[in-house]
Amino acid sequence: MTKPNHLRGTASSVSRRDFLRSTGLVLGAAGSGVFFAGCASAPHARLISPNEKLNIAVVGAGGKGSSDTDHCSSENIVALCDVDQNTLDSRSKRYPQAKLYRDWRKMFEEMVDSVDAVIVATPDHCHGIVASTALTHGKHVYCQKPLVQTVYEARHLRSLAKKTGLITQMGNQGSSEDGLRRAVECVHAGLIGPVREIHVWSNRPIWPQGIDRPDGSDPVPATLDWDVWIGPAQMRPYKKDVYNPFKWRGWLDFGTGALGDMACHTSNMPFRAAKLGYPNVVELEDCSQMHPETYPKTSRIRFEFPKREGLPPVKFWWYDGNPGDKSVTLLRPNRDVTKEIIDMMGELPGSGALLVGDQGKIFSPDDYGAKFFLKLADDAGYKPANEHPAVKAIPQTIPRSRFQDVRDADRRQHLEWIAAIKENNPSLCYSRFDIAAYLTEIILLGCVALRVGKGTALDWDGPGMRAKNAPEAARFVRRVNREGWPLP
Repeated sequence: MTKPNHLRGTASSVSRRDFLRSTGLVLGAAGSGVFFAGCASAPHARLISPNEKLNIAVVGAGGKGSSDTDHCSSENIVALCDVDQNTLDSRSKRYPQAKLYRDWRKMFEEMVDSVDAVIVATPDHCHGIVASTALTHGKHVYCQKPLVQTVYEARHLRSLAKKTGLITQMGNQGSSEDGLRRAVECVHAGLIGPVREIHVWSNRPIWPQGIDRPDGSDPVPATLDWDVWIGPAQMRPYKKDVYNPFKWRGWLDFGTGALGDMACHTSNMPFRAAKLGYPNVVELEDCSQMHPETYPKTSRIRFEFPKREGLPPVKFWWYDGNPGDKSVTLLRPNRDVTKEIIDMMGELPGSGALLVGDQGKIFSPDDYGAKFFLKLADDAGYKPANEHPAVKAIPQTIPRSRFQDVRDADRRQHLEWIAAIKENNPSLCYSRFDIAAYLTEIILLGCVALRVGKGTALDWDGPGMRAKNAPEAARFVRRVNREGWPLP
């Protein structure tokens, strides 16, 4: 593989204090002051009154993009873009007024003056380039998780969103849940004491990975634009039912494996609660067989975070693997870590997040952090948080979503974004890129460690985006885009 140029200084490094100020976890930072909205070089978004409807374009209209679109159907859906004509034909029946495109670049060329905001729901490898293009054209962006595919893209997109002052939101809908925000409040209030360990595990993958690329090629369907689907990745032959639809997540060139699929959900609460910031060590501790082009079937990755904002160092372990896959032995936390969870639930759930503090533990079996359980040091076992008297005594410090009448957290996440645009109030988006890109960047370091391999604990320089002891990691930090597909 060709090595990329050295990382250029286009994406600014961010201090811990700046990060915590912008997350909304250190509250009082409401409003738009940190977004440089008055920057002379920033593109100008159209001013929209609360009574107007947004003109929204969708890139990636099928799959998750279909529900993203439907959650914004109160607005004007003016363009639908998808590489698959069958998807366009199907979705256009619901949105007959929308112009249809197979190539998102053509959509921007023709409709740049007719669009206020863009939904990005493509495969992971195209998130960064589409979202960056939208921001550089002055368009507000809702982008599915993981926000991007590479560490460099995360830093780039975060910097670009800050520079433009546009309204952004990542699609980890648990961010709109009261339960997640309550868990963050409890940890910040010191309920379980300083957090020393975090364990997060996932039942993914539920798609093929741990495999090799098949030989040969198949004819590209007339309904599919394969060149645009490949986008910034390196061209390869089309193979039926290998990459598309939905099987792309396990491929290194297109997806981010289980980490990218689920950690933006399951690690969201621990990330905010423990104020994690940049790790200084990332290591692949173990995994099943690593194939040249796909992620392994199960893995265990350790992140170590240094002292930060008066908090002690903390170790974070990520585990993945499908419980239904009998071809591998799943990597999971040791039983001494999970015994009390098993006692409560009868078995270890397929996914979970556990924070271990000096004075207690918080456990969430919910992928989105919507509910959690608490066990203080003198408790016999876990209790539902909403029934625990210690939780009831913690004051509310984080604003809740204003859309309490909407039961669907995913829809609430979209409505927050729409309201934030109309009110020019970025703080309404609890998963705005200033936060989401930071979370995504840290998560994707696990993918870097996977590709570097076992036996190398990366001595990570967060602001510099480099492993001080492993220069070979640089080619996994930043992708060399295919010619003609530059990152804006």
